Amino acid sequence: MTKLKPSELKKRYENASRHKDNWRSIYEDAYRYALPMRNLYDGYAEGNVPGQDKMARVFDSTAIQSTQKFANRLQSGVFPPQREWCRLMPGDEIPEEREVEVQRILDDYSTKMFAVMRQSQFDMSMGEFLLELAIGTAVMLIQPGDEVQPIRYTCIPTFLICFEEGPFGKVENVYRKMKRPFNVLEQEFPDIKISQAMRSRYEGNDTEMVDLIEGTYKDKLTGNFCYQIIDEMGRDELVYRDLKSFPWVIARYMKASQERYGRGPVLTALPDIRSLNKVKELILKSSSLSIGGVYTASDDGVLNPSTVRIVPGAIIPVARNGGPQGESLKPLPRPGDTQLSQLVTGDLVASIKAILMDESLPPDTMSARSALEISERMKQLSQNLGASYGRLINETMIPVVKRTLEVMNDVGMIELPLKVNGLQVKIAPTAPLAMAQNMGKVEETLNFMQITSQMGPQGQVFLKQDKLIDYIADQMGVPAELRTTPEEREQLMQQAMEIAQQQGLMNEQGQPAEQPAEVNQ
Repeated sequence: MTKLKPSELKKRYENASRHKDNWRSIYEDAYRYALPMRNLYDGYAEGNVPGQDKMARVFDSTAIQSTQKFANRLQSGVFPPQREWCRLMPGDEIPEEREVEVQRILDDYSTKMFAVMRQSQFDMSMGEFLLELAIGTAVMLIQPGDEVQPIRYTCIPTFLICFEEGPFGKVENVYRKMKRPFNVLEQEFPDIKISQAMRSRYEGNDTEMVDLIEGTYKDKLTGNFCYQIIDEMGRDELVYRDLKSFPWVIARYMKASQERYGRGPVLTALPDIRSLNKVKELILKSSSLSIGGVYTASDDGVLNPSTVRIVPGAIIPVARNGGPQGESLKPLPRPGDTQLSQLVTGDLVASIKAILMDESLPPDTMSARSALEISERMKQLSQNLGASYGRLINETMIPVVKRTLEVMNDVGMIELPLKVNGLQVKIAPTAPLAMAQNMGKVEETLNFMQITSQMGPQGQVFLKQDKLIDYIADQMGVPAELRTTPEEREQLMQQAMEIAQQQGLMNEQGQPAEQPAEVNQ
């Protein structure tokens, strides 16, 4: 497949955009109540007017706080800031005797990769990415940077993105509508080709915003990706590049069959969020009625209802406050049950927090939290995530690491001779959530060791002692530079045997045993 013409790219963008419009209403409500500050729906983006009040119809902040805590909990559990949250490990195609040697090289690559990520503000972009993922779909663009930021990690609002799926539900074609000032186009895209007609159109007003359409799609013949930028009218091609790898990371928290876009925990809690917001609105209206009150006034020629102002401390002259004609000013009884409203509100708040996994540790006033309790909370969080945790690894962690290593390899930061495909090099999570699962495996292995040790010599033959320590070290994420290779172990064992033989020979001859020479490790 050759590159698309500008008109063809625009047509594909419009088709994908029409498909996404089916999701607009539900995403709009989710962003309005859970992420109002990142809400570009409800005409905010199309109006192109900054500084809107996006909280005007929000009466309760439970969903906002729980969504932020959900994203923070995911980041600290899977992508902890300023820490190494995964490890490159040899795949099944690497010979067994070379695994430790290859692991040392891959550990060095991992260290360089995370150093680049910290310098490129990856943690900030990932925090925004996980906030979007709480709604259902999150998008990140990974591109080469400059000397200050070697790689640019940019979280793109889902509102600006539409995409198409390829074989097996994998996202391969992504389209974005963006606006950029005309005077920065040549700085952001050094290879841009601006026609003379376009230059004339913005002459004298180079700060005006330019509407652009960006497309990234797969070339089925070569397997590479085509990157294009055209003007909104679909007349001019401004940028074209051939890419070796897919620059987009698109994750769905949970996805149904035949659906492109994801559904997150915020969508699950959306009925409770709407109800809680409405209950809070009614409670506030009822409170305002109880404070200000609603009154009836008799039009007896003395009291003019049109000029009466109900304010604290006001004195309103009336003809009478009693008598046959009744009171001239009488408060209305206020309906509503405060206790029932509090009960309903409490149930809705608890339901929203449970869905968004906003279950914090006991307060500091209670007994001290043990390491076992925190570990069990991590295991519980991993269990609550369920299949979403696996999708988070496959659609976020692995693509982020692969794209980062490919960009570093392209710009000459590293020379990666192996492919990160799971066979030559695989990506193993080492974040707290993953380590909580790994420690469960270690505990099971140690329990089995204890059982076999009680069975005597027959039980010992069921364990490969030379493989056991390596397995436990891998599960606990022990760096390869702290571990010996099989050759080094054999050499150390040979030296130990020679020293033991020398000591035994001297003891037989009645000579004092010499101090053993220091073993060179």
